[in-house]
Amino acid sequence: MALAREDSSPLFAGTAAGTLRLILYLALAMVLMVLDHRNGWMWRMRYATSVIVEPVYRLAGLPAAGMRTLSVAFADRKLLTEQNQRLREDLLLANAKLNRMAAVAEQNERLKELLATQHSLELNVQLARVIGVDLGGSPHRLMLSLGARDGVTQGQAVIDAHGLMGQVIEVLPTTSVVMLVTDPNHAVPVVVERTGLRTVAYGSRDGGMLSLPNVPMAADVRAGDKLLTSGLGGRFPPGFPVGEVRSIGQSPSGLFLEAHARPAADLDRSEYVLLLHDQPEPAGPPAPGAPTGPPADMAPSPADAVTPAQAPSTAAKPTPAPAASTPAVQP
Repeated sequence: MALAREDSSPLFAGTAAGTLRLILYLALAMVLMVLDHRNGWMWRMRYATSVIVEPVYRLAGLPAAGMRTLSVAFADRKLLTEQNQRLREDLLLANAKLNRMAAVAEQNERLKELLATQHSLELNVQLARVIGVDLGGSPHRLMLSLGARDGVTQGQAVIDAHGLMGQVIEVLPTTSVVMLVTDPNHAVPVVVERTGLRTVAYGSRDGGMLSLPNVPMAADVRAGDKLLTSGLGGRFPPGFPVGEVRSIGQSPSGLFLEAHARPAADLDRSEYVLLLHDQPEPAGPPAPGAPTGPPADMAPSPADAVTPAQAPSTAAKPTPAPAASTPAVQP
């Protein structure tokens, strides 16, 4: 091995052959530099070589680029997930606020209607909120937020912005119960606005409608007629809308016409109501000669707005009714 190293000569040895070899290489380098300067051969060679070497550079940098891409992707995904969650929460909160604002706006409109009714009619009223609905055997009862401590008394008329709702039938210390006009045990004297016909509207057992079972056969009552409180009996003040006639036909007995009316008040939507104050007490028995009330099977219960009158057994001197008189009132 030592002999092999001694036999081998270096590239540029300190001999004449080494010097000649060095001169030859320097001349070759100068020729190549001149040719590259004039013709650009080396630039073309570098360009061709870069086309081959560039994919190698890209392949060598691929792991680092992949790691950077993955880190950015995970960071962006986490950021997008957090932003999406915040946007969902903001959307839910905005929807809740929007729904609340819509409910408040609707409530304000109803309160404006109630105040407009109070100012236009100059009534002494008291505003109450509906806090409960009887969902048991009688869906025609409401519970109000005012009671005996607030001056509520039994028998007070209850209205909303559209018409008569019913009357107070039970007063507790802080709350009160209202019987709606659609209750089968409720009755209210009404007058047909178009013709002036007076009759009695009862609650119906088949839903939220009013029944007028004692309309005379010759009476002029049509679908669409407005029903107003007549004021008879003193329980309800006159002139309040009660309902609108929807249909009319012959009663089961065949002696009268029977009409059905839709209540004017929003019985199932009103959130605030008005309690009427300073109303006269219900009138007592009518004077002798007044017509009798409805048949026994149609008579309302003691909690009704109308108390059927009892006609006297004898009259001192019967007086015939005028021919053009209005039909008899049946409270």
